[in-house]
Amino acid sequence: MSNTQPEKLKKALKPIHLWAIAVGLVISGEYFGWNNGWAVSGTIGMLIATLVVTIMYIAFVFSYTELTASIAHAGGAFAYAYRAMGPVAGLVAGYATLIDFLFATPAVGFALGSYLHFLYPAIPVVGSAIIFNIVFIGINIMGIKESAAFSVFITILAVGELLLFMGIIGPSFKMSNYVSNPMPFGWSGVFAALPFAVWFYLAIEGVASVAEEVEEPKRNIPRGYIYGILTLVFLALGVMILTGGITDWRKLSRLDYPLPAAISLVLGESNRLTKVFAGIGLFGLIASFHGIILASSRQVFAMARSGYLPRGLASVNHRFKTPHWALIASGIVSSIALLTGTTAQIIIISVMGATLMYMMSMVSLFRLRKKEPGLDRPFASPFYPYFPAIALVLSALCLFAIIYFNPWLSLWFFGGLVAIIVLFMLMGKHKVKIKDDVLLEQAEVMINQL
Repeated sequence: MSNTQPEKLKKALKPIHLWAIAVGLVISGEYFGWNNGWAVSGTIGMLIATLVVTIMYIAFVFSYTELTASIAHAGGAFAYAYRAMGPVAGLVAGYATLIDFLFATPAVGFALGSYLHFLYPAIPVVGSAIIFNIVFIGINIMGIKESAAFSVFITILAVGELLLFMGIIGPSFKMSNYVSNPMPFGWSGVFAALPFAVWFYLAIEGVASVAEEVEEPKRNIPRGYIYGILTLVFLALGVMILTGGITDWRKLSRLDYPLPAAISLVLGESNRLTKVFAGIGLFGLIASFHGIILASSRQVFAMARSGYLPRGLASVNHRFKTPHWALIASGIVSSIALLTGTTAQIIIISVMGATLMYMMSMVSLFRLRKKEPGLDRPFASPFYPYFPAIALVLSALCLFAIIYFNPWLSLWFFGGLVAIIVLFMLMGKHKVKIKDDVLLEQAEVMINQL
């Protein structure tokens, strides 16, 4: 008899891989994007926004880890919301997560192209970004263990470069520069800067997308998340504060390559180290680009496996044990976004998806605490219910600020969500239980425990 069991993802990830994936997913946020917050809030306004968002992410990560360690599923928030509140909630969380990752990829792609263009002006920004997209889809198809090993290597290089960057520009920091015109738009600027502050940490939730590929997930996932968020908080605050004090911050507030520009101001554009730094600056962007492609493909895979996307996208390559069609589909969406949007617009859309997903996840956590009190929780959210409540309220605040300052982009985002919900209901999928082997196995374990 032939084996009819579907191919499954390979379990090969350890804490060091999870740390690298967590930091790698996010670290490009330290290289670009956040500086757009200066343009709408000034240095102190952006600092306040970043501190608020940092509190939000610390509370979120320590709460989200409870869900990830308890329900090891590639769908992440989609799976948690489905289990907690049913099919429509799962659809909302899944849509938000897809937007989060699928639009973060082209945003990082723009920065990669911009860094290359800074080094070699003859290289086009969008063309090089699309080539990067194709190359890293290929790397991800080759296998999770190989992909994770690359993540460790490239993330260590990226962290080392940021430490080097802070060491080079630190002696040139002047408080008078940093506090020059600190809040030109008052407190409204702080709210306008929130999505760019979120960009410092956006995508760390992507670790949940590889939960099915982790060895001993209940023990290793919390370690990966916690080590990751601690690393990122240090890097985010260090890079933002030191960069703001080396010159008039307005010179850097609209660039897609603020760190090489900052180095050139300190060392001089003709200094060879300026070009060298810009070259190795690609490491951080590559780390995030690679990690977000990995996370977005797993989200597509999980939703397709559950019947929320075409089933063919849930195919797993027999040789490499990776979701090759999900990777290719994610790459096509990323390429289309690269051809149609700007960096700031794509960042804002991605952050809208992320903040809605954070809200759905925290509601799922509260719901599951009541609905399934006996669920095995190897890592429980500390200071419950305060941490998830803080994360929920601050996520809602960020989403409200984005909607208020970006009404047209918000209309597209929520218009798409409404259209998908209507189609979902008309097709009757809200009445059909999803066919997901992983969720079914977890449900059976839960029933046996009871």
